[in-house]
Parts: sequence; structure tokens; C-alpha cells
Amino acid sequence: MAGRQWSIAGQLFALQAVVVTLLVLAGAAGAAWLARSDARQAAQEEVLAVAQTVARSPDVRAALATGDPASTLQPYAESTRQATGTDFVVVMAPDRTRFSHPTRELIGQPFVGEIEPALAGQPFTITNVGTLGESVRAVVPVYDDQRRIVGLVSVGITTSAINRKLLGQLPVLLGVAAPALALAATGSWLLSRRLRRQTHGLGPAQMTRMYEYYDAVLHSVREGLVVLTTDRRVALINDEGRRLLGLDADAPVIDQPVAGIDLPPAVAELLGSGRDALDEPVLAGDRVLVANQRITRFEGAELGTVLTLRDQTELRTLASELDSVRALTEALQAQTHESANRLHTVLTLVELGRADEAVRLGTRDLALAQQLTDRVVGAVTEPALAALLLGKSAQASERGVDLVIEPDCRLDDSPLPTNDLLTVVGNLVDNALEAVAGTPAPRRVRVFVGAVDDELVVRVADSGPGLAPDRVADAFRRGWSTKSTGRGLGLALIGQVIHRHGGRSEVGRSDDGGSLFTVRLPIGVRR
Repeated sequence: MAGRQWSIAGQLFALQAVVVTLLVLAGAAGAAWLARSDARQAAQEEVLAVAQTVARSPDVRAALATGDPASTLQPYAESTRQATGTDFVVVMAPDRTRFSHPTRELIGQPFVGEIEPALAGQPFTITNVGTLGESVRAVVPVYDDQRRIVGLVSVGITTSAINRKLLGQLPVLLGVAAPALALAATGSWLLSRRLRRQTHGLGPAQMTRMYEYYDAVLHSVREGLVVLTTDRRVALINDEGRRLLGLDADAPVIDQPVAGIDLPPAVAELLGSGRDALDEPVLAGDRVLVANQRITRFEGAELGTVLTLRDQTELRTLASELDSVRALTEALQAQTHESANRLHTVLTLVELGRADEAVRLGTRDLALAQQLTDRVVGAVTEPALAALLLGKSAQASERGVDLVIEPDCRLDDSPLPTNDLLTVVGNLVDNALEAVAGTPAPRRVRVFVGAVDDELVVRVADSGPGLAPDRVADAFRRGWSTKSTGRGLGLALIGQVIHRHGGRSEVGRSDDGGSLFTVRLPIGVRR
């Protein structure tokens, strides 16, 4: 089993702890080095000052002129050493012979160390090793009244004594470094705790894998995804979402407010409202999309809104064609039953010896059906449109509606793609059939399709209750329907065809008192 991976917050805390500790230790070491350097500098200044004071003392000069300098200089030097806190005060002759020393046995022996600059009349300080060990010492010449060098004074402080003073300052240094280290560690811990909450305790490998997988999934799924923040700004949109909404791949939409993005009106309204939506059809340019929208939450806090979009354009087209086929099938089934009833009637009339009446009944129904077929096929050479009108005629007959193909209806060659033509005619006829449903007889729908003055004109009139003036402006808006309830897309799809081909539409009153929908499309214009 693999070991537990450290989270980003844990790694950051460990790194900060190491860095802060090293910085504090480096600072402490630097402070100690500076303190040691300052201590040596102070020791040099101190021993030089003491040596110069001793060298200028009249008692010292007088003692050097006697035959036994040591008897006078040794007590004087020791008292000076103890008074100044130095480690040795040595008065010597120019030939290095000591007249004083903390160790009495060394009196009379030669001085160990450099004295040449002082013999040349130049006081100096130096760190050297003598009988008491390494020390910081100063050597100063002693002059008589004729400015002749008659002796030398050396005063020194051992390095061990300097180090003891530094060790005495160590508690102060640690007292400063420890709080600084504790403060830095506390800050690092608080920062790592905040980072752990924001990253949910994930490690770098987990976050990298999550980002790679999630990014690959979001940009490869065949479903549009739009994520908004709580202030209605775009936080994420995948490639399919851009395609479905007609946005360029490099369009700057991330972190932009929804109101400032050029979105289809239906999608912009849905995103701007923030309401929940379940399988709601919306129009986006030439596409029919199914939208699902909901507010997302994490641990009770609202994060934003997620909108998913599925392209249902082809499915809607197939469903429309399937509805037409189903309606035609149902009508044919009804006619089959009706034909069977009439055939039984004809056979019964024959059996009763009333052959003439049987012939008249059979030929009359055949003539009516053939007349409708001949009229549609003769006027419309577009096979799909002719089949649609025949199917709608059968469907209207089943509903007790008289579907009339206008006598001057004529379309030899459709200037529109077949799907667009079927969308316009089929949806207008369906809406007309819905409008007359439930109205008193006679119920009538009139259809005209033909070329008039370089325009393809589709005109559908019904004998229904008509369209209220205040609803005319909403007729081609998504969601409007002739039904009392529903979420109609038919007229909105017609509106898309009109826009795509640069046409126009009109809504008015028919001669039968119902609605009259007219669609005019320029012939030969494609967009």
C-alpha cells in the first residue's frame, strides 16, 4: 500500500518551517559573528587605551630609570590590570625583558610576540599567541624626556575572556530569536491551515490529476456546459458550450458578466434569471437546445449556477417528420375502418339488389379522394411537401376539419431546402388545426403555397377564434403556442427560417374570422 501523500498545505508548512528556521539560525549566527567582531574591536580599543595610559604614566617612566624597575612596575601593573579588567599588563625593556607579568615566574624573561612597530614609535594592536594563550594585545612605546624609547607597554585580553563575554550575551540573543521563530511558525501554520481549507486537503498529484481529467472531460463531452458565479459571471464554458451558443473559440467570456456577452436571447434570459430549469427547450440561432439549469451548493454555501445544453435540432426535425408520419398513419387507419364500413354497405346494397345505389356510393367516395390527391400532386411537384399536405388532409379529416388547398396553389420547384419548407408549412398547418379544435362547425383551414412576385409565399388561414392583437408580437417567440398550455416551438422555428432566408411574416385576420399567417421568403436567397 502506497504511503499517504502530503497535502499541498502540509508541504507548504514543512517548507516554510525549514526556510524560517534556517533564516532565524542564519540571522542568529550573523548576529553572533557581528557581536564577536564588535567585541574584538572593543577589546582592541580598550587595550590600546590602557596601554597608552600606562605608557604616559610618570611613575612608569621613573621606574624604568631605576636599577630595579620590576619592584615598582609589578605592583603598579597588577593594580592596573585588576582595575581595567584586562588579562595582562606587561612593562618591558626595549630588549623584550619583562618587568611585570601576571605570572611572577615570567618576570625577567623575554616577551613573546611582535614589538617591532612599537620600537619604531608606532603603537599597534594585534591578535597573537603568548604565554597566556591567544589574546588581543596592544603594544605602546614609553618615551623619556628626550623622546627616546626607554621601554614598551603591552596590555592584552585573552580570546577566551572575549568569548566568555559573548556567551553571557547568548541568552539575550536566544530571547530575540526564539520569539521570532515562534511568530514565523505560527504565521506559517495559519497560512497552511487556510490553504488546506481552500484545497480540501488535496496533494499536488491529486490536484494535477483532477485538473487534467476534469479538463479533458469538460472539453470532450458532447454537451454544452456553462458555470456562473454567484454574481452572474462566467466561471467556465466548455468547447461544446461555445459551439452551441455561437461563441468564437477565443472569445473573452471567462469572468465576464452574462449581460455583457452576445448570447441568444432565450439563453441570456435563462442565465440571467438564475431559476431552475428541467429539460427546457430554448432556441440558439438555428439550433433547438434542451437546457437544464440549477444552483450548485457545497457544504450549504451557494457556489453559483450550472447550465447544461443538449443539441436537439436533428431530433426535433426527426420528431416532426415522425409526427407527420404518425398522423398520416392514424388517418389511414381511420380511413381503412371507414372504407371497410362503406365496403360492407356497398356489398349489402348489392345483396339487396340495389346495385345502382352501390355503384354511386362507391364511385363518389373514390372520386372525392382522387380529386384531393390529383389537386395536391398536380399543384405541388415537391414530393415531400405533397406528402405532407396529403397527410395533413387526412389528419384534418380525422379531426372533422376541412383542409382546403387553395385553387391557385402552385409550386413547381421549391427555392428552399426541403426541411425548411416542411418546417414552415407543417408548423403553420399544425397550429391552424390546433386553433380550430373545439370550435363549432364548420371548421376550416385554408393553405396556399406558391411563388408570387419573386417571393415564396406560404399562407395558412383558419376559422378559429383568431389571435388577439396583444399576442401578435409574441407569435414567433419561443414558448408561444395556440394551445392553452404548452411550450410551443413551432412558430419560433418558423421565425428562424424567416431570419435565415431574409424573409418576413404577417399575422392578421382570415375571411373566416380566424387567424391568417403569411410567410414571405425571397426566392433564391440563401443564408
